[in-house]
Amino acid sequence: MDNFEPKILALCCHYCAYAAADLAGSMRLQYPANVRVLRLPCTGKVDPSYIMTAFEMGIDGVLVAGCLEGGCHFQEGNLRAKKRVGLVRDMLEEAGIEKDRLEMFNLSSAEGPRFAEIVGIMTERIKKLGPSPLRRKLEVSV
Repeated sequence: MDNFEPKILALCCHYCAYAAADLAGSMRLQYPANVRVLRLPCTGKVDPSYIMTAFEMGIDGVLVAGCLEGGCHFQEGNLRAKKRVGLVRDMLEEAGIEKDRLEMFNLSSAEGPRFAEIVGIMTERIKKLGPSPLRRKLEVSV
């Protein structure tokens, strides 16, 4: 499992987290390349089915990144997302999948280095957990 490179999906709000990811790139900060960033208008639009579908398609980890609490451009979108992420973490655990494969982070648009740090944290966490059980089932069936 030493050569395991996890597949991580980052669901990022447009105004803060996606801007932080863009800033990290502009600053030429080094972080693991195994993350795929999906820009959302607001993390409040994250539906639990989006996250579950990502895992069903073989993603090893998902990070939801939104505005700082109290600083959401859509008032309370990131607070709704936080509740939904908690719900999905419980669903994952119920299904026998480690809930640590999903995490929510809050950051501002000026925190490019923090975005790079978050990607590193999630990558190391998922490497320790190993491939998603659903990913292994997909590889066997294909």
